Amino acid sequence: MSYKHILLVTDLRSDADVVAQKAKYIHSRQVDAQFSVLHIVKDTVVGFGYEMVPAASLYDEIDDERCKSARKDLVEFLHRNGLEDSQQEVTTAISNSEGIINYCDKNKVDLVIIGRHERHGISAWINGATVDAILPNVSCDVLVVRLEKPVK
Repeated sequence: MSYKHILLVTDLRSDADVVAQKAKYIHSRQVDAQFSVLHIVKDTVVGFGYEMVPAASLYDEIDDERCKSARKDLVEFLHRNGLEDSQQEVTTAISNSEGIINYCDKNKVDLVIIGRHERHGISAWINGATVDAILPNVSCDVLVVRLEKPVK
């Protein structure tokens, strides 16, 4: 199988390097494939009565500080993993899964590579996994890299 656009999704946690190295390996085996790295910053939500509205739709720079910090962390992550030449994006979305799905649709991604942390009990029920939300909603292949318990 030959991929044209590979997307590495990262949460920038310390174990994200494991996922990055697998993505780098897969990309190195493709001919002329575009390689992108995406990090989602959860959008601030503003309540108007019973309606919840993403703050980014109201103000242009509401999450600017968090995005600047995430961009800095992303540059360090890319350097650490030898991925400096990849296309990179930090964007805001109401949820990680929504941001990933929208990016895939807009950019014709045909392979998503993402990590999944092991969760048990109430943590699994409350937090869920981003992968579980994107799998039925993206129209491309998804490689899920199994990670241990979440780290900070």
